[in-house]
Amino acid sequence: MDNPLPPSSNLVVVNDGKRDFLKKAAGMSAAAAIMSLVPPGVRSAAWAAGSDAPEKTEIKIGFIPLTDCASVVMAAEKGFDKKYGIKIVPSKEASWAGVRDKLSNGELDAAHVLYGLVYGLQLGIGGAKKDMAVLMNLNHNGQAITLNNQLKAKGVVDGAGLAKLVKAEPKEWTFAQTFPTGTHAMWLYYWMANYGIDPFKEVKVITVPPPQMVANMRVDKMDGYCVGEPWNARAIHDKIGFTAATSQDIWTDHPEKVLGTTLEFVQKYPNTTRAMIAAILDASKYIDTMSNRSETARIISGKGYVNTEFDVIEDRMLGQYDNGIGKKWQDANYMKFFNDGKVNFPYLSDGMWFLTQHKRWGLLKEHPDYLAVAKQVNQIKLYKEAAAMTKTPLPKSEMRTSKLIDGVVWDGKNPKAYADGFKIKA
Repeated sequence: MDNPLPPSSNLVVVNDGKRDFLKKAAGMSAAAAIMSLVPPGVRSAAWAAGSDAPEKTEIKIGFIPLTDCASVVMAAEKGFDKKYGIKIVPSKEASWAGVRDKLSNGELDAAHVLYGLVYGLQLGIGGAKKDMAVLMNLNHNGQAITLNNQLKAKGVVDGAGLAKLVKAEPKEWTFAQTFPTGTHAMWLYYWMANYGIDPFKEVKVITVPPPQMVANMRVDKMDGYCVGEPWNARAIHDKIGFTAATSQDIWTDHPEKVLGTTLEFVQKYPNTTRAMIAAILDASKYIDTMSNRSETARIISGKGYVNTEFDVIEDRMLGQYDNGIGKKWQDANYMKFFNDGKVNFPYLSDGMWFLTQHKRWGLLKEHPDYLAVAKQVNQIKLYKEAAAMTKTPLPKSEMRTSKLIDGVVWDGKNPKAYADGFKIKA
């Protein structure tokens, strides 16, 4: 919704209705004025009382050009934000480091962001430290590990083949992830370690922003990378790489991007935060209706968003996978945005898992209080309130149990033992 209160020098009273609104607006906050325009039926569904009106009505949400930015984009494009009295302004960012910095200094109100980046900031990994907030999970699944076609020429088609080659031909094998504490780094490390490759001793790992992955592989700066879609499908489209594994192969229905912000923003603007979660929940439901997926892919493929070919995005959004070396399949564990609310709940165990991997790989020198950190960061109370507004089902527990590619079960019950229990670690 555009701001209904333009500068006074531009006001033109054209009818009694507008005159009445302007008289009322003079004694209102901008938030209350916007809320007065929302139909009463909708308003009562969105806010329990006038005091629940959004304190800030225009919200700048950063995103990186990836398929899983879709729920933020569609909340704005389809007007789900208006229902809750806010205007979401998506802001295209160049790198996760840029998102981190802009979140920290307040240039962004919130962001589509890597789960582990938020936790890294919370604990000051890498230097910067800021109290952060995970508002909701945005998606499950839909990332992948791409290997250079030159590896295929050496007979490598999977993790086992890569491990055999790395040990047989020691050299500076180079792989990329998108941010040191982020999800893609953790999927890459976990996948390599599963096949006996030490990602810190036997290969070189570099950081590359997602949209630059394909270009860097094209000029042979890396042997492989882990990134979100569509940059894995794009490597196949450009005939420079193939998919060795999907992230759902590593952990089915794993947590991925989150809607993140600072704890300061949540405390200052709780109603705005709740409205933002609700709007993106509605967008998530919309995207997970399969008949809306092609439209979503078309919108996010535009220059202002992901800026790549529509079909490069659409196929994997529909679960239609081609690994680039002869295998095609319909993946039941494609990228999900809602799945009856199972995607979006900010499980404490999900946040704790990233901390266990940060400790495993030496990013954390000591064990943190895993559960206490997760309870501080994951804003479960606000999420539940937004879920009630949107009639989104809630899970029975704030923890969940998963089995990963190596057969190890993660349930959040003993994070210290879990982090220490891996054979390959820093």
